[in-house]
Amino acid sequence: MPLLRCQTGLRARLLLADGIAVEGCGFGATTTRVGEVVFTTAMTGYPESLTDPSYRGQILVETHPM
Repeated sequence: MPLLRCQTGLRARLLLADGIAVEGCGFGATTTRVGEVVFTTAMTGYPESLTDPSYRGQILVETHPM
């Protein structure tokens, strides 16, 4: 399996409760967080999603690449 290359230079790992680990590219703060993972399938409106107070305390996953 090839090494993951991220444009941001920030590799991230999402660890699920059942032990599955998913690697991807992150951006923003580099810290450990625990929370409910929620998805948005929107193709536009990233700033609105990231600043939407309804997502507070949740881990937001964008399913469409930025």
